[in-house]
Order: sequence, then C-alpha cells, then structure tokens
Amino acid sequence: MSQAPWITVVGIGDNGLDGISPAARALIDGAELLVGGERHQAMVTGHGAERLTWSGGTDAAMDAMAAWRGRRVVVLATGDPLYYGAGSILARRFRAEEMLVLPHPGAFSLAAARMLWSLPDTTPVTVHGRPLGILNLHVAPGVRLLILSRDGGSPAEIAALLTERGFGPSTLSVFEHLGGPREHRVDGVAETWGDTRTADLNTVAVECRPGPAPRLIPRTPGLPDDLFEHDGQITKREVRAVTISALEPQAGAVLWDVGAGNGSVGIEWLRAAPPVKVAVLDHAEAACVAFERDPDRCARIARNADALGVPQLRVVPGAAPEALAGAEPRPDVVFVGGGITHAGVLEACWDALRPGGLLVANGVTLQAESRLLAARQAWGGSVVRLTVEREDTIGAMAALKPLAPVLQYRVRKP
Repeated sequence: MSQAPWITVVGIGDNGLDGISPAARALIDGAELLVGGERHQAMVTGHGAERLTWSGGTDAAMDAMAAWRGRRVVVLATGDPLYYGAGSILARRFRAEEMLVLPHPGAFSLAAARMLWSLPDTTPVTVHGRPLGILNLHVAPGVRLLILSRDGGSPAEIAALLTERGFGPSTLSVFEHLGGPREHRVDGVAETWGDTRTADLNTVAVECRPGPAPRLIPRTPGLPDDLFEHDGQITKREVRAVTISALEPQAGAVLWDVGAGNGSVGIEWLRAAPPVKVAVLDHAEAACVAFERDPDRCARIARNADALGVPQLRVVPGAAPEALAGAEPRPDVVFVGGGITHAGVLEACWDALRPGGLLVANGVTLQAESRLLAARQAWGGSVVRLTVEREDTIGAMAALKPLAPVLQYRVRKP
C-alpha cells in the first residue's frame, strides 16, 4: 500500500484564497503546520496551525518539515508550484508519494493568455534569484520571452540589456499583480524604456526585435574568438568547435573545465547543453565548474559567462591538481585545456571522473603531447591532430598561415 501524502503544496494567485478551490481551502483549514513566505502566511488569518517561513533558508525549513512527517503539512506557494516554485525545491527532498501539489494558473500561463501567445512557442525564464545575464542565452530575432522579475527595477534592467545587445526595438509588456484585483499592464519599447519602475510583483513579456546592428550569438559551437574577453590564450574558434563536439554536451551532465583560461570551452559546452542540474534558488549544482589558477583569468571567465548567457558557471580559483580535491559535483565530462604537463593533473581528473564519463584533453607542446600519448597507453582512447590555417596578409598579398597544431586525446572511463 502506498503512503498517503502528508505534504500538500497549494498554489495561490494574486487574488489570494478567494481564487483557490474549496478542496484546497479545506486542506489549508485542516493543516497542523503552515509553511510559506510572509506574504502567503498573511493571507491565512485566524488559524491555529503552527507556522514556518523560509526566512532561515530552504534547507533549514525542509529539515523542520521532515520532523512533521505523517502529520498534516500545507505549503503555500505562488501560482504553479512546480514552475520555478516551492514545489520544485521540495521535490528534491521528499518523495512523490509524500506530496500532493495543487497548482494555480502561474504567471507564465497568465501572461501568455494576455499576450495571446502559444506557450510552447515562448521561452520562459526567471531572473528572480538568478543573474540577469541568463537572458543573453535566449535573446535572438523573433524570440518571445516570458520573464519572472526580481523586483520593480527588473523591467528597466531587461530593457537596458536588450538595448546593449542591439535589440532596442524589442517590445516589453509588464504585467503587475497578474490574476488579482490590482492587475495592471505597462507597454513600451526597450530603447525608450529608461528608468521606468513597476510594481515589484511583475512578469515581463518580451518580443525580441533586432535593430540595425544586433549582437547575434548563435547557439552552435565555435563562436568567434572576439566574442570572448581574453588575453590571447584561448582555444581558437575552429579547434573549439571540434572540442565541443568531442565533449558530447548532454543535458544534465556536469563538466569540469580544468585549466579553463578564459572559459571559452566551458561556456560553449553550457550553451550547447542547457543545464538541468542548476538548483532553483542557488547555483550549488552548476553544470560546469571551471578551474583556473590565475585570478585575472578567473574574473574574465565570470564576465564571459555572464555576457554569453551562462552566468551559473562556477569558477574555482586554484591550480590543479590541488584545486580538484573534494570538488563537487563530480564530473561526467572533463576537459583539460591547461596544466597537462603538471604532475598529477591528468591522473586527478581521471580519478574524479564518474564511471562511463568522458575525458578530453588538448595539448600543443611536445611535453603535453608526450603526457597525452602516455595516458593513451595507460587508459586507451584515441588521439587526433587538429591543424588549422587562417587567412593573413603578407604585405599587400593574402596567404594562409597555420596555427599551432593541437593533439586531442579522448577517452571514456570504463
């Protein structure tokens, strides 16, 4: 016999308890413990249940909830609790048979209805608790974005980002207090939005329209080198495209980029495989961890990740192999772009790699090639030499000049 749910997660709209079903109201009335933020708690008056808020952090709240296992616990949440909501957080801790989720039409559904947009044809994003730079992954001509805001200043920040990317003609529709008696709509254009502030509780619908010189960033691997801030030490565009293919980006995998330089490989890997291991309200489970010993390069990695739409990339300062010790989460894929000749680096990466995981390493120097060939002898796998020639000038004439050849080693761990 399956266990009866003891946690009920009730989605609530901006119209409060008046908008929920009688069954949901009865479950709230019968709760022994009410969990939720201050705004939702204030909606339930005259109730004798004990109260628990998120003020001490989600982990602490879930620990406290676990002590109530088998009793009547009700969690008050916004809209659809499984769409960037409390239900998603609780589902990481409690089993499906322990929870009953009663969703309410969420902000994305309501905003799409107001815009008459088909939800499958939109891109839902949240900047509530996440860096604004995540929008850079999605901005492209014709894309329709539905964005959960952080506060009333978010629409102006979104407009500024769009304008800086050359998408100033994009239209913004900001919906305040969707689904409630105070619902209000503000329309405008990104390049003329200025500092206009809205209510803190708002959802933004954006139709991306490029201006005369948009900064277009394709999702295919092999971005132009000049899209990255770098100091000359960068995996070149052509080699990077082959490297990303060798790394086989998969949704849900974790990549370690060791000797990350300016982050180009890790960033493009994330862009090719949108992460699904990112926590809802924090980035403790980033799908890419970049290890780099140079502090200036660490800062560049963070700036590049934000500008290219993957700000959840985590940068760990320090030299390998020492910086790898105990690092989490363990990788499904490892790329070694620097430090191959340092003692113990390849071995530490191999030991950290999950069974069935993939290791790819690029070497340029003879010393690095020697290490990679020794690794191939020990672990198997295959090597390929990548040679690229780029057009250059010799006086008034044009010629092809070779870049330094790269030996690429690729092996899957048994």
